[in-house]
Amino acid sequence: MEFENFLIITVIFLLAGLVKGVVGLGLPTVSIAALTATLGLPTAMAVVLLPSFITNLWQAVAGGALREVLKRLWPLFLAVVLTTWLGVSVLAVSDEAILSALLALIVILYSATSLMGLQAPRPGGAEGWLSPLVGCINGILTGLTGSFIFPGVLYLQALGLPRDILVQAMGMLFLVSTLALAGSLGGHGLMTQELGLQSLWSVVPALVGMVGGQKLRKRLSETHFRKILFWALLLLGGYILYRSL
Repeated sequence: MEFENFLIITVIFLLAGLVKGVVGLGLPTVSIAALTATLGLPTAMAVVLLPSFITNLWQAVAGGALREVLKRLWPLFLAVVLTTWLGVSVLAVSDEAILSALLALIVILYSATSLMGLQAPRPGGAEGWLSPLVGCINGILTGLTGSFIFPGVLYLQALGLPRDILVQAMGMLFLVSTLALAGSLGGHGLMTQELGLQSLWSVVPALVGMVGGQKLRKRLSETHFRKILFWALLLLGGYILYRSL
């Protein structure tokens, strides 16, 4: 690993881990966007795998709602697994600039809706068919861009789940997406040994950042921190979009 890449990865995952430590989410989104802006989309998608897996594993399985989450949302998770491969198949033969622009639009849309406090309406009786549909869209976009957030996170928020269950459901979405993306990248020959080593190293600063963020959580206003985070992501998304055009 070149020293410049080593330094970039270390700093990005320290910051991404810090964000997750403070607000409980954001590591994949922050890291994939920042890595795409600096090292390119294919590298970003591979490097984020191990830290995303390790940091979301606990979030997904801890707590007492795992059975409830799986029973209600298994169609969403299964659809993500089945369609991520399709997205990576397109990624393997597509122009990186186009997919980077798509990632930028996802980050911008997610940040803007979060800043404005917009929320999708509750699906009600449509949940039975909406869950697999949202999962399919989320899986394809995960395979194309490495982003796990859209539209899955907005959909989970619209279900009106209690906060603890919502956090666990998002952790499971990110965990399933990470595993599906890892298998798909490996199956298409896009996961090299060097990228694997970079991903392995990135776990260290991510965990250090998480511990630091958890200590800072008591001293910071989570509401203000979230606003700063989403404004930063909005600007970063704009920068990636500008570079891709």
